[in-house]
Amino acid sequence: MSNLTKSLIKVQSELKAPKGQRNKFGNYNYRSAEDILEAVKPLLAKNNLAMQVSDTVNEVAGIPYIESMVIVSDGTDQVVVTAQAGVDPSRKGMDIAQCFGASSSYARKYALNGMFLIDDTKDPDATNTHGKTNATPSKLKLTSDVKAKMLEAVKNGQADKVAAALNKYDVTAAVRKQILG
Repeated sequence: MSNLTKSLIKVQSELKAPKGQRNKFGNYNYRSAEDILEAVKPLLAKNNLAMQVSDTVNEVAGIPYIESMVIVSDGTDQVVVTAQAGVDPSRKGMDIAQCFGASSSYARKYALNGMFLIDDTKDPDATNTHGKTNATPSKLKLTSDVKAKMLEAVKNGQADKVAAALNKYDVTAAVRKQILG
C-alpha cells in the first residue's frame, strides 16, 4: 500500500465535516464545499498531503456543465476524483454568473464527497424536493436532435462526457449502446 493511500485513509477516517449551513425554506442543515474544505485542511497538513480543486466548463449535446476535479497528492503520487453538475442558464432568479457559480459549488461538493468518502444520502440537501411534488426528478426525453449531437460527440472522442450526459435521459440499454458504440 502506497504512502498516499495510507495517508488518504487516515484523512478519510478522521474527517468530520459538519453541516454548517441552514436551509430556512426546507428547515434543515447541510454541508457545503466550503464546510468540507475547512474541515479537511488541517487533516491534509497533518498527513503531509496537498490538495487542488479546479473546474472546467464543458458541453455535451448543447448542455453546458461544470466538471470539478479534486487532486490529492503526497508530492510523488496523486489521486484524482471528478464530479459534474449541469448549468441551467435560464434558472429563474439568477444571472449567468450565479448559475455557473451554483453548479461549480455543487460539483465541487460532490467531488470532495467522493475523495473523502462523505455520504450525503441522509443529508436533506440530497433528498429535498424544494417544494416539488415528485421527489425523484424525471429523466429527460432523448430527442432525435440531441441523439444526433451525442453521436457526433462520441465520434469526436467525447464518449466519456456523453456517457455522463446520458444519465439524465430516459434511454434503454440498447439506445445507450447504439450511441456509445
